Amino acid sequence: MPILIITVLHYPIMASSAAAADRAALVKAFDESRTGVRGLVESGVTTVPEIFRHPDPYASLPLAPPGVSIPVVDLSLPSPAADAARDWGFFYLVNHHAMLPADFPGRLLAAVRAFNELPAPERAAHYGRAVVGGGGVSYSSNVDLYRSGAASWRDTVQIMFGPSRPDEGRIPACCRAEVLEWDARAAAVARAVMALLCEGLGLGAAALEEASCLEGKMMVCHYYPVCPEPERTMGIVPHTDPGVLTVLAQDGVGGLQVKHTTEDGESYWVDAKPLPGALLINVGDLLQIMSNDKYKSVEHRVVMNSHEDARVSSAIFFNPGKRGDSPQMEMLRSATAK
Repeated sequence: MPILIITVLHYPIMASSAAAADRAALVKAFDESRTGVRGLVESGVTTVPEIFRHPDPYASLPLAPPGVSIPVVDLSLPSPAADAARDWGFFYLVNHHAMLPADFPGRLLAAVRAFNELPAPERAAHYGRAVVGGGGVSYSSNVDLYRSGAASWRDTVQIMFGPSRPDEGRIPACCRAEVLEWDARAAAVARAVMALLCEGLGLGAAALEEASCLEGKMMVCHYYPVCPEPERTMGIVPHTDPGVLTVLAQDGVGGLQVKHTTEDGESYWVDAKPLPGALLINVGDLLQIMSNDKYKSVEHRVVMNSHEDARVSSAIFFNPGKRGDSPQMEMLRSATAK
């Protein structure tokens, strides 16, 4: 059976039952429009609707001082990947073009953008919240819309690629070929990165793959429309990824930030600025457990900005495909001994 992975997001709590009831009505009306946040922008909103407002969304930590940046890892070099996973939990990955042509991320993200910018009735035909009941495919705004204290400013296509394959006919036609190719190519990248991280633990290169960590796969394609009041909402609230490894492609708009804590205990947000030709890799909660905390799963978020264009990204989350493989005791013993 596939393992159910739940991401814990840090949302504000509703102040009263009356406020919760009011919010529920607003959420229901928004959801039943079936056009997402993009639909709000198309309607000409000039302020952020109440259900999307976060109290002091950017008050938690300062931004990083000048000169602090996320490390860049060359896929052909083993040690830097393990070092970056240990010290940061996030890194840019370059020299991956044997598995991922240089022009592919741009084609993928352009196709995702094209779907999200279809006329509202065409998007609405795909709208729905059930991934499993929807053939492994869903398109909606905020998968936790009915549970969160404040919604985030994004729409998402979500596709479950493993351990069971999705109904490919349910994937929007204008991005179907690209997301299917992304599934295969990102898996090749993840396999190579996992091999480097296994070597960093003193394990065989295939240890994570043998623990079925390439079999559970969930893809998300996020679209963050232009926001009229970026200081009042968020694209994604601070969270960690619950699985093993995440492979991310992002466009040039920016907005992703990573929490970094120094050896002195100082914490701040670091901009994951778009780096041409690079993917972003981050460690998930399960890999932190499996490595006995040698590798870090760190908080990250997406902030809104006044950029004139929507942000587009696509991530694939890799998780164990069956029960009983996580954490793998050999990995824990080996990591502890180092």
